[in-house]
Amino acid sequence: MLVFFNDEQALHAPVHEIFRGERVPCFENPSRADFVRTSLLARGHVLRAPLVDSAALLPKVHAPRYLDFLRTAWARWLALDAANAGTQPFPSVWPVRTLRSDVEPTNFTARLGLYSMDNGSPLSPGTWAAAKAGADAAASAAQALRAGTRAAFCATRPPGHHAGPDFMGGYCFLNNAAVAAQALRDGGAARVAVLDVDYHHGNGTQAIFYDRADVLFVSIHGDPRTEYPFYLGHADECGVGEGDGFNLNLPLAAGSGVAAWFEALEAACQRIAQHQPDALVVSLGLDTFAGDPISRFQLQPPDFERLGRRLQRLGLPTAFILEGGYAAAELGENAARVIDGFEAPA
Repeated sequence: MLVFFNDEQALHAPVHEIFRGERVPCFENPSRADFVRTSLLARGHVLRAPLVDSAALLPKVHAPRYLDFLRTAWARWLALDAANAGTQPFPSVWPVRTLRSDVEPTNFTARLGLYSMDNGSPLSPGTWAAAKAGADAAASAAQALRAGTRAAFCATRPPGHHAGPDFMGGYCFLNNAAVAAQALRDGGAARVAVLDVDYHHGNGTQAIFYDRADVLFVSIHGDPRTEYPFYLGHADECGVGEGDGFNLNLPLAAGSGVAAWFEALEAACQRIAQHQPDALVVSLGLDTFAGDPISRFQLQPPDFERLGRRLQRLGLPTAFILEGGYAAAELGENAARVIDGFEAPA
């Protein structure tokens, strides 16, 4: 399988995050990509740098003022005080409900809150470079599919599926899966499907395509009544306007076992086949692994091969985009097993 790996991912290396009210080392850190790289190289995969500049695609997925903020955020933070170089900024206020979001504040912390859905996406000096390289990889995968490649895998970080049109969240800054889907559409695909198998609902991807019929979004995830991101991902969210009927959420109770998860996967695959897409984008979250420290499904390593085999049966050009998975030492093996299953003889 064609594999894209962005070395710039290591530039996004915040030291800590706030988890359940406590300051802890970041679950989403460069070691995740290192384990994936090691596992893929051991299996003989060649890792390629991204080939496509995603700059023209990004404004089709994200609001220009949000992109401008991300691009300049660290420089603005340092401009406030040179000592900020050793301090991570976090939002402390958000424009919820009756508060206004149309006027961009000049205060940096307020602006950070305007563009954040939570305080779970800490910035570091290389955040923009790492996120942009991930989007470049997604665009490169889409280009490869358009050129006739059967499948491509983006072994990149930070992840992207929680990033919406104008906000970051859940470790995500640019929505790589949405970039890939948009690139496929721009390249001539009449219909695209995005399948999100991360433990956490891809709220950002849903928001980007919610009123569109050309991109079907299907997500299998933990029930948002108890699981992050909490405020989106319910089964009654089906799309609006032209997008009505082109959004399918399959929430499962925390702790659900393998049988329930694969039953949901089968329903997802049947809906994707009904859509008759020209290509598939998979938001490949691997935090469904039973040993993940912040998720609560029960998949074991062999189950990821089974996932790959089922997706192979769809017979679609497929771009895999790495999302979550925080049992870092097992992440590489589980990612490789998906590829093994997808590439196994039919």
